[in-house]
Amino acid sequence: MRKRFYEIIEVGTEQDKASRVYDVFMMLTIIISIIPLWTHSTNSLFNVIDKVTVVIFIVDYLLRLATADIKLNRGILSFLLYPFSFMAIIDLLSILPSLTVLADGYRLLKIFRLFRTFKVFRVFKAFRYSKNINMVLNVFRKQRDSLMVVFGFAIAYVLVSALVIFNAEPETFKTMYDAIYWATISLTTVGYGDMYATSDIGKFITMISAILGVAIVALPAGIIIAGYQEELEELKGKKADTK
Repeated sequence: MRKRFYEIIEVGTEQDKASRVYDVFMMLTIIISIIPLWTHSTNSLFNVIDKVTVVIFIVDYLLRLATADIKLNRGILSFLLYPFSFMAIIDLLSILPSLTVLADGYRLLKIFRLFRTFKVFRVFKAFRYSKNINMVLNVFRKQRDSLMVVFGFAIAYVLVSALVIFNAEPETFKTMYDAIYWATISLTTVGYGDMYATSDIGKFITMISAILGVAIVALPAGIIIAGYQEELEELKGKKADTK
């Protein structure tokens, strides 16, 4: 029985109708649960939505905890390890705000208001139930080393460009933070126009920085696209094998 529960609550195969129904149901629950976040006001309908959806989330959390040994395959230790997994923490943080019992006192009320911000984690719960999102996450996992190298290039680019422009135009860039902000904007080629070089040497540095920025930004896009194509080919291969 627990094994069947595990097959249903985890992202199932296309042939498992019960799992697909559960995924759709949970996605709809998540979407409905964040409707109250669209406004600062509250009413009885929003309170009902919050109570009903949090009960569903609690049941989902308990089912996953009860089948943790099947997922992690670590025996009894799985039940202790699961609450510390990334998605389990996301699940718990999405539940906590609705379970928090506020004591009397204005200061305490202000403190507990911070827990309302955890409700945004309900959006991240949707990752668990979307096969397409999971496929994209697989791309990032498999291309992690290449992306980390590109990320290192980007950090180095920002710091070097900031250091150069900071010393080239001390009148314009008063602090290193201003220079790093300018370098980051140049890397992304956004160009807000609120901070820019005014001297000839500064403009020359900006041109060089912009050209290099385009190249660095293009690298992760190519890596991700190539990885996504590999995932699609692998998925097509699995579907062909099941036929």
